[in-house]
Amino acid sequence: MAKKPVSKKNTKKSPAKKSTVKTKKTSGARKALETELRGLIPKLDDKGIVYLVEQARIHIYNMKVDEHNRAVIAGSYTSRTVKSSSGKAGKAGKVSIQKAGASGFSIKGTSSGSSYYLYYKNSNVMFSKNEMSQLVKIVNGPGTELEVRGRLYSWFDRERSDIFSLAKMNDKHDVRMKEIVKLIKKNFKLR
Repeated sequence: MAKKPVSKKNTKKSPAKKSTVKTKKTSGARKALETELRGLIPKLDDKGIVYLVEQARIHIYNMKVDEHNRAVIAGSYTSRTVKSSSGKAGKAGKVSIQKAGASGFSIKGTSSGSSYYLYYKNSNVMFSKNEMSQLVKIVNGPGTELEVRGRLYSWFDRERSDIFSLAKMNDKHDVRMKEIVKLIKKNFKLR
């Protein structure tokens, strides 16, 4: 049997086709990774699962920070009123974005209301909507001001120790803890 002559065609794909193919490959690769991960979970001990969950949370946090940074660079970050919910404790009211006062702390919410940024001097720490709701619940909880600051400090130490790199705080007696409690109480109300 004789072979047919092969004509030389332009094998370059248009940009639209290229991105479509890439999306399909990414989708297929993601599905394969998800399947592999599901298969590995039963083989992991509790420590391994805890580690994976922590890493996933860190990665999600980093993705949100990247999203925020891209929005700031693009100029789409807007200071406007946002809403927060506090899970079981009911809903928090509208949050008016607070500019930094004498304390140097301020809170800003993203335009979607999915996260909040606690600014101190020229740095910030991002909190998810759920985390901010937990903070609102803590600062509006029962007890003396010192007990409230103690619970908040313990929560930061346990859940979000990265705040200590933002503002160096040694314990619940630190004046900055008092300022954070005051700022959250001023901007968020439980209903």
